[in-house]
Amino acid sequence: MTMAAHDSSARWKTFFLEAKETEIFTLLSKQSPTPTLSIPFHELQAFDPDFAEDILQFPRQILNTGKDTLREICRERGEDLDVILRVGELPRDSRRAIREIGSSDIEKLRSSDVQVIKISEIKPRMHIAAFQCEACGVTQEIIQNNERELIEPIRCLPTDQGGCGENAGRGGATRFNLVFNVSRLINNQWIEIQELPESVESGAQPGRAKVLLEGDLVNKHLPGQRIVANMIPVVYSEVIKNKKTPMFDIIYHLISSEHESVPFTEIKITDEEQEEILAISQREDLLRLMQNSIAPSIFSTGVMNFVKRSLALQLFGGVSRKNSDGTRTRGDIHILIMGDPGVAKSQLLTYVSELSPRGKFASGGGVSGAGLTAAAVRDTFADGRFSLEAGVLPLSDRGLAAIDEFDKISDDDRKVMHPAMEQQRIDISKGGITASLPSRCAIIAAANPKDGRFSNRAANTSVIRSFKETGLEAPLASRFDIIWMMRDEVKAENDEMIAKHILRSRTRGVPEALIDEFVAMDPVEEDKEQIIKEGVDGTEHLSQSFLRKYIAFAKRNYHPNIDQDVMALILEYYVQERQSYGREDTDEGGESNVVPITARALEALIRLTEAHARMFLREDATAEDAKVALAVFKHWREESGIEDESEFSGTSVKQRNISVIVKNLIRDICTENGNVATISAIYNRALAKKIDESTVDRIIQQMRTSGILFQPKNDEYSFA
Repeated sequence: MTMAAHDSSARWKTFFLEAKETEIFTLLSKQSPTPTLSIPFHELQAFDPDFAEDILQFPRQILNTGKDTLREICRERGEDLDVILRVGELPRDSRRAIREIGSSDIEKLRSSDVQVIKISEIKPRMHIAAFQCEACGVTQEIIQNNERELIEPIRCLPTDQGGCGENAGRGGATRFNLVFNVSRLINNQWIEIQELPESVESGAQPGRAKVLLEGDLVNKHLPGQRIVANMIPVVYSEVIKNKKTPMFDIIYHLISSEHESVPFTEIKITDEEQEEILAISQREDLLRLMQNSIAPSIFSTGVMNFVKRSLALQLFGGVSRKNSDGTRTRGDIHILIMGDPGVAKSQLLTYVSELSPRGKFASGGGVSGAGLTAAAVRDTFADGRFSLEAGVLPLSDRGLAAIDEFDKISDDDRKVMHPAMEQQRIDISKGGITASLPSRCAIIAAANPKDGRFSNRAANTSVIRSFKETGLEAPLASRFDIIWMMRDEVKAENDEMIAKHILRSRTRGVPEALIDEFVAMDPVEEDKEQIIKEGVDGTEHLSQSFLRKYIAFAKRNYHPNIDQDVMALILEYYVQERQSYGREDTDEGGESNVVPITARALEALIRLTEAHARMFLREDATAEDAKVALAVFKHWREESGIEDESEFSGTSVKQRNISVIVKNLIRDICTENGNVATISAIYNRALAKKIDESTVDRIIQQMRTSGILFQPKNDEYSFA
């Protein structure tokens, strides 16, 4: 130790009086219920480099001395405050990955880039315990530094300090009683952290750690958040069958933390790479280059080109905005891909989740609603208390969540996604824990038909018909900005091109056995050194590592605005769509039966426009950005046959009108015939309204299921 702990008191006092006079005055004014003094490490380094280095090497002793010194200064000025001292913003050379922290780091001050994955309930801990001697009644205070054991006095204070000096315990002349109302409590909370997934090598498990928080740090962290944790690793002996062993567990005491303020800071971009990004953004064929860079090993033909284009826009995303009234509009783009087996849906999702900064992948067959949002679980690290563990969506915050086999998730579990997709917030109230977790992520989902393949869909038939074949509920469709339908169609020309592409891709791959034996280089590692590559079909595309940096740079630095020209283009399309169907299809009362486009679709158009502008690194979106967004938007709607957005609610306006007509004519028949309507009478009156028998049967079945009608006899119906 370059400076003894008892010498640090003088250095602390000099530092506080010279550099922190204003902060001490604020503490004395009692503006905070938890008086805390936070000190950036660079201020200590500028004051005394050796002293700052000692804090890194012997943090527990010196920080405790600093706290006592600060408390003494406050006491001299008339206030006895239980002050908390925090040191943060540690130098880079003190930063360690969790799995790298070992014996040489014990009881040192270290920092680590981590993600919070679990939090426990709050539990008070006695940090200063007051004990009263039964023999003389004198009270003494014992500082409790070990959160796992209550330390009791073994002897009363000596006579010169007012005590009797008697020993406690077996054979002693006194005992000590805990005086609860004089003792001091402090809130504590356990959290579990893990290394950032992108910093872990492929195939490796991210390191995890249990961290104890106290005082003002409690309830300041939520599952899914990314922080720089400044911690002291401490060890406790493992206990097996009530016996201590020479093996030790490491837990961490959190000294301070810095929350992420700028997204994607974990992705490092050099000056040379930034110049390359700026140069590539000027290419006229940038959109096609980005499109080709999405899963280049998958051959693009027909609708696949537009799917890849929309995925490229999704990766860049629109701009999330907060309004003066506190409401928020999301900028993330949600995409659903429905398709027959074998059309590369899973490959697209896997690639995009790996490509996206902070991408997460989940399969519907093995994930529950709690796995998607958050779960309240009992955990041994929290002493049997409930802890809140983040699911896929909170862990993907400010990134992308890819959910394969979306149709395999149960209806109840899918319903929890509705607020997570639209409000991008998950409100949790489980196991005594109430929290609101951010889920500001784009979602790409893939769904299969229940019967193996989608049935043939006639031209101009809405994709909602196929949506129902997946077993998904229609209202969920409205949460997606884009819905693609990918069919495995037999087309000789396309089949030959796809087959050739697959065969060429197979021959260019490197055998895994050679990579494992270090005979051949991993193509993924080789990819990191390149910027532009050539695919098997000769087309150019960006390498995965460079594209990830391009996306992070764009999302970090560019937040495009929508000007009047762009708004005019989008507004013109929106009004034309609304009016065209409104004029062409009206019911007898003159009201439109069709809702061709809604405000929700209008927001999707704005997001696509902002995403295209961000791709080109523009501060202001242009008319060209709006035209590309309109082209993608129109294509998916025409491809999907979307003409009536009210179908997203499960029933179109036209269908609801027909249901009302059938219900009214049944009521008329029942009124005329003593609350009985025969099926033949219903058919006859419906036919006069140009409603066929199958439609009548469907509506009657719905009314029976809802309890509106019952069937007293065969072919007779009555209102319940």
